[in-house]
Amino acid sequence: MKIYEIGTGYTPIPAQMGAATEIVVEELTKALVRQRYDVTIIDIAADKRKKNNLPIIEVPVPSMFRGTDVKLGVMHKLKRVIYSINLAAVLKKILKKSKGKIILHFHNQYNMYFFMKLAPKRIRKQCTIVYTNHSYIWHGAWDEIKSTVQKRYFQEIFSMKNADYVFVLNEVTKDTLIKYVGIEKTKIHLIDNGVNTEVYKPMSLAEEKDFRDMNMLAGKRVFIQVGSVCERKNQLGAVELLLPFLKEDPNCVFMYAGGIISEEYQEEVKNYAKKNHVENQVIYLGELKPGKELNKYYSVADAMVFPSKSEGFSLVILEAMSAGTPVFVRNTLEFKLADECLQYKDANEFEEKMRKYILDDDSRKNLSEKARKVVMENYSWRAVAKQYLDIFGK
Repeated sequence: MKIYEIGTGYTPIPAQMGAATEIVVEELTKALVRQRYDVTIIDIAADKRKKNNLPIIEVPVPSMFRGTDVKLGVMHKLKRVIYSINLAAVLKKILKKSKGKIILHFHNQYNMYFFMKLAPKRIRKQCTIVYTNHSYIWHGAWDEIKSTVQKRYFQEIFSMKNADYVFVLNEVTKDTLIKYVGIEKTKIHLIDNGVNTEVYKPMSLAEEKDFRDMNMLAGKRVFIQVGSVCERKNQLGAVELLLPFLKEDPNCVFMYAGGIISEEYQEEVKNYAKKNHVENQVIYLGELKPGKELNKYYSVADAMVFPSKSEGFSLVILEAMSAGTPVFVRNTLEFKLADECLQYKDANEFEEKMRKYILDDDSRKNLSEKARKVVMENYSWRAVAKQYLDIFGK
């Protein structure tokens, strides 16, 4: 069995920014390679690819499209289309030369849509085509997402209907696809994301002290949020929830990291902090590199505040918990790990749980140890890879 993990073309693998799907492709491939499976990543060409030992076939694109753009505008869409067309050509060449069982594992609607449209049926029959749905949009109520899905996700609907297997990250998405999109129940499988527990882990006391001293965080109570800066991720909501604690304690700080999707929204966050006289306690960290650098911020934080309005299955929640950091999430987010987080329905419940579980050092220590244990036992990439392999093997 030969497996091809197909990069989205958003940013080269290994990801040098918080690109969740690229991280999934990278870590899943590593886990499969460790278990001695024949797996290769097919990815966009890169001028400065991060040093790695991954088996990668590059798809050529014009140099102007080889960079990373977090603003999802016209050029970004054009890049996706050009990469997907060239990707289809590369895949056709591979399939023409291949023998035996071939798995093509797609993670992006553009990539699979153009492959299905451009590759002849006789070539497609030579492989098993699987698709993982990473899109947050499907987590919403059907009446709220129907219009958006029909306008912007018709390619994903086409891809899922034509895939041999469809993987989803939460039950809400699974139910929606069966009930409203007409995807066959027998080909949909629920598989969680995983986390690299060797990279995301608690720092030692000495390491934490050094990090705090270097970043002027000595004596500070730190709260963090990681994710693209935009209305959906709701950084403004995090500042609103933390405002009583920021005003109460000048040594309390909120640090947020991620690419800025909306400059206007970033200004809203900054203006709200300034209006409430906590601008020096609300700190934008920029785009942190995934891995060891990001782990230091998770590890030093008392908790991660994650008021995102919609998610498929957020990797940053797993990363934070693997680092031993308790996580607050809105009770409207439904995913398997939600019960292990501190869920809140409103500001009053958030404040109550903050004082009970986080500001009390003993309670926080217990939560930290529990978070790390849950992730270690259930969310390693080896365990996730095994779930995929059980389906691939069929």
